[in-house]
Amino acid sequence: MADLKARPRPTGATAVLGRTGFPHVTSATKGEIDIVTAPSQPGFNPLDLLYSSLSACLVLSARIAASQMGVLDKISEITAEVTGEKAEGLSRVAKFNIAFSIKGDIDEETRQKIAHAAEDEICTVSNTIRGNPEFSTTISG
Repeated sequence: MADLKARPRPTGATAVLGRTGFPHVTSATKGEIDIVTAPSQPGFNPLDLLYSSLSACLVLSARIAASQMGVLDKISEITAEVTGEKAEGLSRVAKFNIAFSIKGDIDEETRQKIAHAAEDEICTVSNTIRGNPEFSTTISG
């Protein structure tokens, strides 16, 4: 049987902002989103995107964990609601609050194992946030 190799998905994003208006972001795969900044304006602001990335990664990772544990067929829905608490002083998130809901015919211990495997082992976003990644910046005109 032939070995199947997963083709890596291009990743990355580019934001463009003029003298006025709001940022327009395009992903490496040509997805697009306009960013909002007013508190009552519907849509995503940069902090929402951070929380969105973490929540999406966690539910995908939980599904992987459930599959690895052999219980995916017993799961009907996985939800991860992510919010945060901003730090005083330096503009950053000091604490992420994650509320997992794993619905299905599984016990509490299995729910805990799925959530912990997703958050601590599988999710690239949670592992990156915890890991203090290095930044490499170039500047041009």
